[in-house]
Amino acid sequence: MSAPSMTGKPSIDRPWMQYYPEMLQRMIHMPDCTIQEYLRRNCPGDRVTAIEFYGSQIDWSTVFDKAEDTARALRALGFGEGDQIPVFLSSIPEFIYLLLAAETIGASLLCRDNTLKENVEAVRKSGARAMIAQDWLSQDEWGRYLADTQVEEVVLVDACNSCHRSAMPDYVRDNLDRCYPAEKAHGPKTMSWDAFLAKGGQYAGPVAAPVDIDRPLFRAYTSGSTGPSKQVIHSAHTMLSVVAQMNFYAGSTQYRPTWMITCLPPTLVAVVASMMLMPLASNKLLILDPYCAPKDVDLELMRYRPNSWPIIPMFIETVMRNGRMPDDYDLSHLTAAGAGSESYNNNQMRRAQKFLEDHNCHIRFTTGYGNSEAGSNVSLPLAPHPMGNGNVGVPLLHNLTSVFEPGTQNELTYDQMGEICISGPGLMLGYDSPEATAKALQKHADGRVWLHTGDIGYMNKDGVIYVQTRGKAPRFGGGDLATLPMENIVADADIDGIDDEFFVIVPDVEHTGYFLPYLFVVLKDGYTLADIEKPVRACLKEYMQPVEIRQLKERPFFHFKTNRIGLTQKILAETTCKSNEMAALNGK
Repeated sequence: MSAPSMTGKPSIDRPWMQYYPEMLQRMIHMPDCTIQEYLRRNCPGDRVTAIEFYGSQIDWSTVFDKAEDTARALRALGFGEGDQIPVFLSSIPEFIYLLLAAETIGASLLCRDNTLKENVEAVRKSGARAMIAQDWLSQDEWGRYLADTQVEEVVLVDACNSCHRSAMPDYVRDNLDRCYPAEKAHGPKTMSWDAFLAKGGQYAGPVAAPVDIDRPLFRAYTSGSTGPSKQVIHSAHTMLSVVAQMNFYAGSTQYRPTWMITCLPPTLVAVVASMMLMPLASNKLLILDPYCAPKDVDLELMRYRPNSWPIIPMFIETVMRNGRMPDDYDLSHLTAAGAGSESYNNNQMRRAQKFLEDHNCHIRFTTGYGNSEAGSNVSLPLAPHPMGNGNVGVPLLHNLTSVFEPGTQNELTYDQMGEICISGPGLMLGYDSPEATAKALQKHADGRVWLHTGDIGYMNKDGVIYVQTRGKAPRFGGGDLATLPMENIVADADIDGIDDEFFVIVPDVEHTGYFLPYLFVVLKDGYTLADIEKPVRACLKEYMQPVEIRQLKERPFFHFKTNRIGLTQKILAETTCKSNEMAALNGK
């Protein structure tokens, strides 16, 4: 299929369509049904295993039966249409049952994984009278919910309710044990998962609400890595719109692929839509491994040998740096490998690709793009273009993606840098704040609703998206600071001694509205900052020059992303301290 004639407007030209064969276009259509109906349509058989969970093989019949039992139990607990159900669980089967059950009764799951204060505040705003949590909730934490929210009951799910502890390796069991406090939540206002289901068994009232695939179903919070986290609201329709556009990904007609989720929680839209529902809806065996510590993902990769494993930068860095994978280990069981969740620079890309090649895995390491507001993934690495430099592939089939002049609805043409915006069926219903929603979801002159992501990048004439940085960051005196291009300049200079490097863009306290760059590096053994500083500064333009180059032992992560916000706070605190010291000296 050849590229269309160009008008200069990507939203009209849709040049990425050249990469979607007509057969695929006919195959991928937007579902007009509930999530449970969609799963039933794509179910390979009631007795086929849907989920593997530490020695338990959970078949499709059990998934649907448990979802029905859970829906009845939620009704018995007092939940109904329009209610929010606070859920604090790992990626375990009970979460999937709860999602399908909430859809049945017309309620929505509320999920958050932040500080206790933030979690309590989210529950308070929900108005819920009951909540569901993992059984490692502490008595002190439970007391906070009782004191500061309307919650009167909690259902506590035993970590091994649906699996066998004996099937876990020692290091997984040890990590699970570390989750438990000295005093677990207890008392007359707590109940087990089995007691919860038994209560549902005695319920004789109506269960199913009228079907409405556009009502809220899943409420999650953004990571807060670039500012205050916001509640993102999705429906069955928006989530399935993403699932349906991806469920051919990493498939096979010769065997049934396996798909493993390690320690990522279902408090993230991407985990629920793209890592749980998508493999379930595309006849992949879903392996749940939530109790694995992040530091041990390499061991679980070698134990399960999955065909697909959602690889975020933190995970692949752990695998490469732990040094526990033997040189002759064969990684060819992976049929897809790529980094999502945050930008990945050329240095990281080369190291990851070499690592795969060195372990007999000859697939191309790619980078993806998505966000919670768009239902997770919004692009696929389909284009035959070189990876790197921010290439995240082409838009999903039913999405429109283009670039607009920041702060406006003025669409730019190809290779022009601007704000990446998305229009498509997977867009969130909104935030829990009308003001924030109106800023993010804007109706344009074309009649479409566009998500203004805040991400800066461009699209080339072939429809390939290049994401460069998050938000505009002008430097006082001229120049816009963009993290990925700056990191790639340093990476492509191939400076001896640098193993890893990344920029942190910090507000300029002396010039409001402007920013300053700091470069953090991980050095190879035997090298010092003095060895790399001159060549680093020689390759960067004047406005890109870092205020300071700082050495780290390894890249730090927080909430599964590079901890730029923590480093920013540290630098700002140091700057404030120095300013106060100078003021005191001048005062003397």
